[in-house]
Amino acid sequence: MPVISMPNGADDDIVIRVRGLVTRFGDQTVHDGVDLDVRRGEVLGVVGGSGTGKSVLLRSIVGLRRPQEGSIEVLGRDVLHADEAVLRAIEQRWGVLFQDGALFSSLTVMQNIEVPLREHCPMPEPLMDEIAACKIALVGLPEPTADKFPSKLSGGMRKRAGLARALALDPEILFLDEPCAGLDPITSRRLDDLVLALRRSLGTTIVVVTHELESLLSIGDNSVFLDSDTKTVIARGEPRDLMENCPDQKVQAFLRRLEEPAR
Repeated sequence: MPVISMPNGADDDIVIRVRGLVTRFGDQTVHDGVDLDVRRGEVLGVVGGSGTGKSVLLRSIVGLRRPQEGSIEVLGRDVLHADEAVLRAIEQRWGVLFQDGALFSSLTVMQNIEVPLREHCPMPEPLMDEIAACKIALVGLPEPTADKFPSKLSGGMRKRAGLARALALDPEILFLDEPCAGLDPITSRRLDDLVLALRRSLGTTIVVVTHELESLLSIGDNSVFLDSDTKTVIARGEPRDLMENCPDQKVQAFLRRLEEPAR
């Protein structure tokens, strides 16, 4: 099966390196030798059909799911075998936006944003409140949102609040899991514009799991395609180029199917 190879470049440009990743749930194999490089400053989309383990891959990288085999390095550190002190130091350098924001329902938006600050960088309450207010403004939420509970927010506002929490520690790497899922086209576009603005202003490396082709074409520098048959990455490249020129017809067909509802 044709494969678009990993991009060439200096090793010190690689901030995430996954090799030979094998993930199983009981007798079901989700990943069978996944290799992945993410380069500093790029926006990388992770795409593939249902059951290909896109979100599982993200969760494995951030330490929420331990694979059966393989290696994962983030910012030059082996996250599968690092001690607790090293892991905590690395966790301060990434932020994660889960589906639907994954906010704590019993906390206000401001309190949610302050969770990683309290965990990793204890500081006086007024300073913590000031940082949280800055993140709320950064993601374009109205100031009064700070005192609202997640149940009082729209889907788009919850995504923005979750993004504000992910940005609390000014991370070098941002992981986004289906950021536009369930959002209307206008809200999705605004969120895409926000992601691009963050990359331009902060130089953040972004890994985004998505099945939204318009979003992928809008924000992705490159994308990787996870295949349900081989259970590994079978293509990597610019999203538009993959859709039009990938030698693997399966990849082209999948991406074109994603495009059809938008017509």
